[in-house]
Amino acid sequence: MDLHQRIKELEMELEILKAQPTVRELIPTMSAEVKDSNPYSRLMALQKMGIVKDYQRIRDFTVIVVGVGGVGSVASEMLTRCGIGKLILFDYDKVELANMNRLFFQPHQSGQSKVEAAVETLRKINPDVQFEHYNFDITTIDNFPQFLNAIRTGGLNGSAVDLVLSCVDNFEARMTVNMACNELGQNWFESGVSEQAVSGHIQFIKPGVSACFGCAPPLLVADDSLDEKSLKKPGVCAASLPTTMAVVAGFLVQNTLKFLLGFGQVSDYLGYNALSDFFPTMSLKPNPHCEDSHCLKRQAEEQAKQKLLQETQCANSKETEKEEEVVVHASNEWGIELVDETSPDLNGDSCSDHMAKSGLKYAYMAAPGTYESQPPESSKVDSIEQENNSTTQAPSNPVPDNSDESLDDLMSQLKAL
Repeated sequence: MDLHQRIKELEMELEILKAQPTVRELIPTMSAEVKDSNPYSRLMALQKMGIVKDYQRIRDFTVIVVGVGGVGSVASEMLTRCGIGKLILFDYDKVELANMNRLFFQPHQSGQSKVEAAVETLRKINPDVQFEHYNFDITTIDNFPQFLNAIRTGGLNGSAVDLVLSCVDNFEARMTVNMACNELGQNWFESGVSEQAVSGHIQFIKPGVSACFGCAPPLLVADDSLDEKSLKKPGVCAASLPTTMAVVAGFLVQNTLKFLLGFGQVSDYLGYNALSDFFPTMSLKPNPHCEDSHCLKRQAEEQAKQKLLQETQCANSKETEKEEEVVVHASNEWGIELVDETSPDLNGDSCSDHMAKSGLKYAYMAAPGTYESQPPESSKVDSIEQENNSTTQAPSNPVPDNSDESLDDLMSQLKAL
């Protein structure tokens, strides 16, 4: 290369760097104050409107994006603009001018590694986000342990990451992400766009609860005799549309935010057919015969967890029933208790016995011979029947007839009573 030409190129790059805006200062706390200089006011409005309970929690989460291509780069930019706490990027490809039909990357970044170019742009968009990037292939034996370690300890304060987003374009890389997440029990999203660029999908995978990528792999590459690389024809590349990739990236990040911040409903599987604007949804259960041993292990753990949960709920329901059966009063100094009205103990004189045993006494006792002291109607009827029977069987001492007494004599007798 001619020296003068190289100097000219470097001068052009310098002019480009000078034309780019400087990085803003860090903002320690998200504010809902509505002013032009606040980059979080529109995001915090979600909290004011009741959509999200506490949007500031977004800074507590760490997300890994595997594959910084047409979907992954746009998803990374969206998460950065949303103020995610930490973003970890994985890719080993370089930016090419052939990628300019997609969003995010710029022509002057051609030749740079995708992860380095992405971090350079994203840090200028939002310097509050922590970035970490790895420029290697995760499918190799040497790099896979480092990928596992990033999932296990890459979160803030050395904790596990909160979510993994797979935005790769090949089966081998998807299976690698699937194997790592199954081994660690890590929740993740799988995403992709078809080679015709007119359809795509996202799939939420929770190991042991939903089908992993190995439970139902694509039929085209499920046959061990097929090599994925042999399916590609020389001189023919996959089509790509920035529109389709942006739609899929939007769905991916939208569901990521719903999962992290706990609002709305996370889609288990959401497809997109651009030709008919069709959005199929479904839920996939794990395959009990999955070839991934870690997937089977997570399934067994989930089954044991559900069994324990059912037993706990059953025990709690029984305890609740017992508490409802026994009515305990905080204060019952009079010894009052509820008794079944149909109880045989209340028949006849047993009521008095029951009251005597419980320590209760009548506050008012009717005088003998008064109306209150008379037996109930049923007892009167029984006594009348008995008198009739006894009269019929053997009449004795008939009542004398006092019909000859005058009315004055009867009145005087009543007064004497």
